[in-house]
This record gives sequence, structure tokens and C-alpha cells, in this order.
Amino acid sequence: MRGNSITNALTIDVEDYFQVSAFAPYIPRDQWEVRACRVEQNVERILQMLDGHAMKATFFTLGWIAERYPHLVRRIVDGGHELASHGYGHQRASDLTEAAFFADIESAKKLLEDMSGQEIKGYRAPSFSIGEGNLWAFDCLERAGYRYSSSIYPIRHDHYGMPDAPRFAHHVRAGLLEVPVTTARFFDRNWPASGGGYFRLMPYAMSRWLLQHVNRTDRQAAVFYFHPWEIDAGQPRIEGVNAKTRFRHYLNLHKTEARLERLLGDFNWGRMDEVFLTSSLARLPENTPAVKS
Repeated sequence: MRGNSITNALTIDVEDYFQVSAFAPYIPRDQWEVRACRVEQNVERILQMLDGHAMKATFFTLGWIAERYPHLVRRIVDGGHELASHGYGHQRASDLTEAAFFADIESAKKLLEDMSGQEIKGYRAPSFSIGEGNLWAFDCLERAGYRYSSSIYPIRHDHYGMPDAPRFAHHVRAGLLEVPVTTARFFDRNWPASGGGYFRLMPYAMSRWLLQHVNRTDRQAAVFYFHPWEIDAGQPRIEGVNAKTRFRHYLNLHKTEARLERLLGDFNWGRMDEVFLTSSLARLPENTPAVKS
């Protein structure tokens, strides 16, 4: 039941449950190596789901994951999907100096390219952590050779967000496109419409309606995202987390896979690079403002 001809971009942030930013106060990085890793089986389930719908997607992959599970990189690439960068160690861009950020994104790009044999064009900052306070990150991304970023979520949120940023694809540097995660505009405010915890919180019908609204009213391709751990209701529970974090992370995990199956049947989906980089200038709205540093 695909109600329009627009191809939207489906994106997966390839990280494991213990690497989520909200768990950082509870799980030191030196414990990552001893945690039971579940990303392999979850990515495999996602790849099988995509194959079943003959859909392609973009996998924003951590260098830390790729280094330890190189066959996942090969499975993604061999399946015709886009491999993109999520940085190396899931450090928020806003927590790094400019030099440390550049080192992270450069090393992740080189690692993923060496492993895949393909150009890594795209980058997504962990936790959408590029905002007004660190717009120098776009200079680093351009210098490192990335062609697009999907690192801004133009909403208000307690952990991230840049609500006044443009809602759709726009040039932030001469050679760099920023493709924000999708929002819907109502009552002079941007509302989340594109995955993650909101997809698990809202009824599926609401998520579908919001995406349809963006396609039909704004006439724009949407960018949807989720994580492999969001289809994994059997993941280990992290002890001691506060109530808000626990609610956000574990809510409706058992429903996510079925909702994604419906999503794949209700819309046309493709890779970020094919949706936005092919004739991207022709796709941009006229007079789209750029984010300036």
C-alpha cells in the first residue's frame, strides 16, 4: 500500500544496546568488550526484512562495531545497501574538541572504506550531536571528504536538537549537504516524525500519517531512522538506570519489528546517497538557507 511515488530514505544507526548515549553514566567504555554483543543477530534480522520487501537502506555504522564484526560490513555492502559512518566510538560530537572530532570521523571513514572497498559518503553524529554550539563540525566533515551529513534533528529535546535549523536537505558547506531527520510542522513548531523512540511511543497509524503528510504536503522525501537494538526485546536489562531512561529505551521493543514490516509495505524506501545525492541540487527547495558557523 504505497500511496505516493516519493522514495524516502531508510537509515539504521548500527550500534549495540550498551553503547547508547543515555547508558553512558552506567556502562563505562572499558566494559564494552565484556558485554554480550547482540548487534550481529539484530542486523541480520534487519537485512532479511529488507530483502523480503526488496528495499535498500543506509547503515550508519560505528567503526568500533565494524572492526570487531567485519562480516557485517560485507553483508551490508553485498546486499546493495549504503555503508555510512557513525563515527568510531559513539562519542557525541558536542563532547569532543575540534581536533578530536576530526580524528574520530577521519579514522572511521578510512576504516570503513578499507573494509568495504567503497567510498563512505555519509556521516551521522551520535545522538544528533551537531548543533549551534559546534557548527565547526561541518568544516571537519568537509575536510575529511564526506559528501553529506544527517546529524541535525530540528526539534527541541533534552539531549539534542536544533529547532531553528532548516527542516529539509540544505548545503552547509560548498561540498557538504546536511539532510536532517524528518519533522512535521504544526502550530509553529517542529514535531518528530521519523523514528527512534517516537516510533515506539506513538501508535503506528500516527507515524504513518506524519510521514504521509511530509510526502504529500511538503512534497519532500523523509529520513527515517532506528537502531538494531530496537527490535531486540530480549536484550539484557541495564541495572540502576533512572526511570526516564528506562522508559525511553525499553518502551514497546516487542512491537518494533512488526511496525517496521508495516512501514516497509506502506512507503517507498531507498539509500540516503541515492535519494539525496543524485541530482541533489534539483531536489533542494529554492532559497534554502544554509547553516552558518
